[in-house]
Amino acid sequence: MTIPIARTLVSIGIILLVAGCVNIYDDRPDATDRGYEWHDPGYMYPAQYGPMADPNIITDFSSNGEMIYYTGLNEDQQQIPVTGGPHWLYVHGGSCVSCHGVDGKGGVPIMMGTVIPSDITYESLTSEEEHEDEHEEHPPYTDETIAIAIREGKDPSGEELDYTMPKWELSDEDMEDLIEHLKTL
Repeated sequence: MTIPIARTLVSIGIILLVAGCVNIYDDRPDATDRGYEWHDPGYMYPAQYGPMADPNIITDFSSNGEMIYYTGLNEDQQQIPVTGGPHWLYVHGGSCVSCHGVDGKGGVPIMMGTVIPSDITYESLTSEEEHEDEHEEHPPYTDETIAIAIREGKDPSGEELDYTMPKWELSDEDMEDLIEHLKTL
């Protein structure tokens, strides 16, 4: 009785292996197109910027801040250390674009979560309009409080941001460059 079950499981395993190999070695131009992207044109993981990457992916950045925003790496190719936030950041790497999108407006739940990332465009963060989050109202952000939000995960009133917001360990120069990039979104 156990031999037929074992043969069936081995057969299923072989079929799945062959099916996976066919997909890997498919050389059609659209073979890597799975019908979805996290945020077009950027991908979620910096590792996907290698030789197997989509040729339409942005790899030439106009500034260090833009590179940090898209890849989580600075212009010296150093990955920006992170504490807190989603576990996949530790496993695969990630960046601002992973949650807030190419345009910085967020609005899409993060992977394996239900939180909707907020709009982090500089105009939105620093506007005089009322700012509300899940806790309470807070004053508009300044460059200094944006840096605190990124490094410490706190809004301008000192309240903790959602636990899914990583705490990025950026140097002062990298932080200035990233904030300058936010001003372009």
